[in-house]
Amino acid sequence: MDKIQVNHVIPDFISDTENPVSEIWSKEVTFCRGEKYLIRAASGKGKSSLFSYIFGERTDFTGDIFLDQAKTCTLTHAQWVGIRKTEISFVFQGLRLFPDLTAFENVSIKNRLTNHKTEAEIRNLFVRVGLEEKLNEKVSRLSYGQQQRVTIIRALCQPFDFLLMDEPFSHLDNENIAVVAGIVTKELEQRGAGLIISSLGEDYPFNYRQRFDL
Repeated sequence: MDKIQVNHVIPDFISDTENPVSEIWSKEVTFCRGEKYLIRAASGKGKSSLFSYIFGERTDFTGDIFLDQAKTCTLTHAQWVGIRKTEISFVFQGLRLFPDLTAFENVSIKNRLTNHKTEAEIRNLFVRVGLEEKLNEKVSRLSYGQQQRVTIIRALCQPFDFLLMDEPFSHLDNENIAVVAGIVTKELEQRGAGLIISSLGEDYPFNYRQRFDL
């Protein structure tokens, strides 16, 4: 996948009488593979909605979203399965981890579907983000910031052309953000992949092609 186009999209939760001041809603925006983009907005402005639209989980909007030349509303279930397995990876704001499984098990489940990384590579990622002692800890016993790092490692355990990250660093300090951002940047470069990341206004340490205020 080389590009994602968001054309004149307006969420249903924005009424017909509203005229949103936005650099994305009701505009034509193209995200290109290999480039990095930041989407900034206060809570409730639709950052998570936009990601869900791109990922095909929600369709409560007007306008069109294209993955290359394919309009998302025309894609079959089987096509979405393939896209989510090999073309788009997603770090959810809500994390979506299995609380009764260990940190390593949460990542391994994903990796067994893709066979993208070796066990040694996964363990090395845990070491690099400072979670080597939490590998066999149940996720429910980890702090939210620790869970965010597990979620990011999981997202890297698949092929992708685009990585979506929805407020992924909200509970990390600047030192941990720098470490994780460095890992993500290297993964993006190795794959030639694009990044779309959202924040509440923070300007995370990536070399962006463009910043949008939602």
